[in-house]
Amino acid sequence: MSKYFLTIDNGGTNTKAIIFDDNGNQINSVSFPTIRIENKPGFHEIDLNDLWNAIGHAIKKVIRTSKIAAQDIIGVSCVGHGKGLYILDNQKRIFTHGILSTDSRAIKEAERFEKDVSKIYPISHQHVMESQSPVLLNWLKNNRTDIYLNIGYVLAAKDFIRERLTGQIFQEYGDASGNNFLNLSTQQYDSRLFNFFDIPEMFSKMPPLKKYNEEVGEITYKAAEDTGLLQGTPVFAGMFDIDACSLATGVVDDDYFSVIAGTWNINVFPSKKLSEISSGLMNSIYPNGLNLIESSSATSAGNLSMTLQSLMSEEINNAKGSGKSIYDILEDFLEHTDASYSKVIFFPFLYGSNVNPDAEGAYIGIQSSTTKSAIIRSVYEGIAFSHRMHIEKLIKVLGHKPLAIRLSGGGTNSAAWVKIFSNIFNIPIQLVSGSELGGLGGAMASAIGIGLYKNIDEAISKMVHIKKEYVPTYNQVKIYDKKYHMYVKLLNSLDKVWTNLKNMQEEIEEQ
Repeated sequence: MSKYFLTIDNGGTNTKAIIFDDNGNQINSVSFPTIRIENKPGFHEIDLNDLWNAIGHAIKKVIRTSKIAAQDIIGVSCVGHGKGLYILDNQKRIFTHGILSTDSRAIKEAERFEKDVSKIYPISHQHVMESQSPVLLNWLKNNRTDIYLNIGYVLAAKDFIRERLTGQIFQEYGDASGNNFLNLSTQQYDSRLFNFFDIPEMFSKMPPLKKYNEEVGEITYKAAEDTGLLQGTPVFAGMFDIDACSLATGVVDDDYFSVIAGTWNINVFPSKKLSEISSGLMNSIYPNGLNLIESSSATSAGNLSMTLQSLMSEEINNAKGSGKSIYDILEDFLEHTDASYSKVIFFPFLYGSNVNPDAEGAYIGIQSSTTKSAIIRSVYEGIAFSHRMHIEKLIKVLGHKPLAIRLSGGGTNSAAWVKIFSNIFNIPIQLVSGSELGGLGGAMASAIGIGLYKNIDEAISKMVHIKKEYVPTYNQVKIYDKKYHMYVKLLNSLDKVWTNLKNMQEEIEEQ
């Protein structure tokens, strides 16, 4: 008889409740958009009460539509986006919005801290990003003292959901180490990091740390009412979504890279060594005990969804009227065009940048004859170019290309886009079965935690299944190389201009 696991995957774009069986088969999934509150430019927040209510409805629906009994679910894990900030007061009550990982309000603070990053890199082996929790806490301390002084617990996205399920508060090693909170040598919180970010008051607000597969509580009576889960069902610590997706694609060493094309542009590989400060890369604790080497930015598929909302509202409505999705129509378009179709270069910097912090989204090469289709294709390509910039940094550190890239995230729903990625990277891309790989990683955590599988390697052998490989096409690679080199050349030429643009924008806004 099959055993079932539930994962709640709290992503920056969508939040999902997903059920898997013990062989890694995805039984059912229910998702809803992560409703972003943008009251000010750069502010990306979420109402935590609304989030929890929506999660409860999603869990009830996924159980009902899966036609399994709640008692057949033997383990629950939470997976969540990294960075951002979720805080509760001393009584574990919600008192303010959560902050999503695409938030950029603290960009100036991040730039200031990054100038002195050599002081903490030997401790955390992390560079500084504007959406990291310590940077956001510093911003709150200096701009919203009323919120800062009321903080009782500092959490990551998945930790908040887990607390709602169990009433217990913990952080997990992967999230905490990827958020500039931990000393990677001791794998513990380090007060020197809190002092560096001028938030020493927060050191005592940090919850105990747990490993991904540790049982951290059970579904409470209240949570059972809210979700339809069985009271007493064990809940495990779960994973940072980068770790979950990487394990769900079977990436356990540096033979393969894991690339996630989702809200964020994530590119990683596990390593026995730590990357050095000069590489510009990040290091965190991977569930199998290795270091996870990361190069990432908010420059991925979120740019596509925003572009479609802005430019193709009529086409989206027409597609709905004919019983289709806009993505179905775009898939056909991508399949019938190639690298030579669009001459436009797109910078996917609507939510952040992987070059100058002040860089913003832009189209270059538009003429009177440029079609909307050419602009849309340039967005698909620009996102892949941004990934390639990150991947080249990883290759430089590793010393050679990986055997293949294991791709996950929303980008895998488009076979045509996967081909574009492979041709732009000039590296084979492998896909695994299932569409919700972050959820699968969570299910693996539950399966190991419950004792069904003894370790990660056994869980991968039972639950991860490679379904397809895409290999680069020579003539497409040649064209994309020319485009990519122009993409980089344009970015280099604009490097000293972005700050001037930002200053102009701020001056106009102040008038």
